[in-house]
Amino acid sequence: MRIFITGTAGFIGFHLARRLLAQGHLVDGFDGMTTYYDVSLKEARRALLLPSNAYRDTIGMLEDFKSLSQAVAQAAPDVIIHLAAQAGVRYSLENPRAYIDANLVGAFNVMELARLHKPKHFLMASTSSVYGASPSVPFYEKDRTDHPLTLYAATKKAAEAMAHSYSHLWSIPTTMFRFFTVYGPWGRPDMAPLKFVKAIENDQTIDIYNHGDMSRDFTYIDDLVEAIVRLIDCNPSQDKADDSVSPVAPFRIVNIGRGAPVRLLDFIDTVERAIGKKARRNYLDMQAGDVPRTFADSELLYRLTGYRPDTPLETGVEALVSWYRDYQKNSGALIY
Repeated sequence: MRIFITGTAGFIGFHLARRLLAQGHLVDGFDGMTTYYDVSLKEARRALLLPSNAYRDTIGMLEDFKSLSQAVAQAAPDVIIHLAAQAGVRYSLENPRAYIDANLVGAFNVMELARLHKPKHFLMASTSSVYGASPSVPFYEKDRTDHPLTLYAATKKAAEAMAHSYSHLWSIPTTMFRFFTVYGPWGRPDMAPLKFVKAIENDQTIDIYNHGDMSRDFTYIDDLVEAIVRLIDCNPSQDKADDSVSPVAPFRIVNIGRGAPVRLLDFIDTVERAIGKKARRNYLDMQAGDVPRTFADSELLYRLTGYRPDTPLETGVEALVSWYRDYQKNSGALIY
């Protein structure tokens, strides 16, 4: 297939593009190479994709409709997968406009192009953050998500609603993914897993919020990619029973998470064992907009694909630590 992916220099987009190329698909990427975190890491990911004759990309911002439109027209995709976004919960407190530009205007631009080019399937990333501080666990796709705690979560919730309206109005088969704390090699340096690895490896102090009284449904990157690849062929159909498909549109929401929350302190212990040294710990109060836990119900994913994330935490953390050490050795610079 011809597949158009936004965010191919990003953590998830890079891994997904590599997997699809390995399967023999043609992949067109689009990425803004923004400075939200270390651009050299994005450049290193991109450098691994460019040698493939089945890959080409465009550097541009989602808000630039002309550039994005030209890239999609050149790709003539069978499938569009929209992963690019302004990510990060805490950064949304510092630079909220970046979230409006990328996550609302940018998402709208991609939806418009899906309307114009009519792919067989339009798939788009959302986040577990839309569940907010829901007291009911695990989180089900049909749970109400009316109380986002950050602008980041609010923009992703809004993008879900926008995509549903487009799916209804233009009969665009649409699947929204809700990701749960993805980690692994080539990960984002602003997220806790890589921040912890970097700090412990370099004898730096780690900040532990809410005094460690939190849990996260950590999901290994290879598991996430496997789920996405399988969902490409699962077009939403309104005749499905026991599903999250909309009653008025070919639109579905799917959680992608391991369904096995880990206490934050247990995660840190696992990183310490993988590295072979103890962390310097700084315990702090809960940060604004943070949530005490995330917990995916992954039954729908399993029913649709016969698959659910299953990489043990120890295996995933060891792979992350091994990659980090190799990357630092070969690049000669710390990740920022």
